[in-house]
Amino acid sequence: MRVKTRPFAQRDRFTGTYDAPMPEPEVAPTVNTSAATAAPGRVNGNNAPRMEDVAGVAGVSHQTVSRVLNDYPHIRPATRDRVLAAIEELGYRRNIAARTLVTRRSGTIGVITADMSHFGPASIMLGLESASRAAGYSLSLEGLPEISAASLRTAVDRVLDQAVEAVVIIVAHQAALALAQSLHITVPLVLVEGVLSATPLTAGVDQIAGARLATNHLLDLGHRSVVHLPGPGDWLEAAARREGWTIALEERGCPVPALMVEGDWTSRSGYESGVAMLGESRPTAVFAANDQMALGLLRALHEAGLRVPEDVSLVGFDDLPESGFFTPPLTTVRQDFRELGRRAMALVLRVLAGELNPSEPLVEPLLIVRSSTAVPPS
Repeated sequence: MRVKTRPFAQRDRFTGTYDAPMPEPEVAPTVNTSAATAAPGRVNGNNAPRMEDVAGVAGVSHQTVSRVLNDYPHIRPATRDRVLAAIEELGYRRNIAARTLVTRRSGTIGVITADMSHFGPASIMLGLESASRAAGYSLSLEGLPEISAASLRTAVDRVLDQAVEAVVIIVAHQAALALAQSLHITVPLVLVEGVLSATPLTAGVDQIAGARLATNHLLDLGHRSVVHLPGPGDWLEAAARREGWTIALEERGCPVPALMVEGDWTSRSGYESGVAMLGESRPTAVFAANDQMALGLLRALHEAGLRVPEDVSLVGFDDLPESGFFTPPLTTVRQDFRELGRRAMALVLRVLAGELNPSEPLVEPLLIVRSSTAVPPS
């Protein structure tokens, strides 16, 4: 049988698209029904489908299948649809290991974090995942069971074993920051929330500015000073918020009260700190280092017969999804975690493109005024 062929990957001069069909026989070919009837993920009921199998079912070359998989722009819509239908029919999955060997690009970013049970690190992770997906990358996540040099080194080795193109470490603790800065690895390293000064290869929210927003809001309402319910001292964000609170008071010439009992970010610790504080003093304004501790403090104030905001004004930090449904709805400082994830991913992409020591400005927080703050009682 003689076969007519068209040139490979012929470009349509009218549409500017590529199509690379298989040779076209003059008579109808014999149909290989085994591939079409095999269960998804199998060809001939035995082996996993290959790119060549997809090409055979779609009636195109394997180069065209590769172009579709790599989102090549100049593919005819009808051709793309046939390839995608064949992929779905056969249950074809790309061989990532083989692709990595050929391209030397895995399309994967390693992420290391601890304390995923807390709102901040978990939200940063979600923001980073969204940004990486939009950029065409996937994430490989490793959690730290403890903050130690051995734990961090093990986590780094695990993500490097997966041929990641870069490593992102979401740093929450002072100890973790020191360990991360001591690493020497062969791929780019980006720190998130570890260094809050917009230095190269770091991304973060301006925590000091957020604390100043909260404190100045209360001072602007007429409160003579503001008491602070701090987060754990070994957390970098807690230290920055405490610093911002102090700066705001000193800039206004207000007295800096003693700190409340340190919390651990939980509502229970906020409640217990509030009980301890109310046994000694009755402030008119409190800035809590996060919304969860503010919730616990709300209960302590209620049990003491104090009304918010008529007797005590209260500001939190984070803007939890539930914060607008507290009683009363909580005035707080919002962190844009989606934007933080975008900026962290932007740093990764810029350094992978060859830029030396790229930097991104800190994400600016936003004061969300609700019903938990008012002028002080007369």
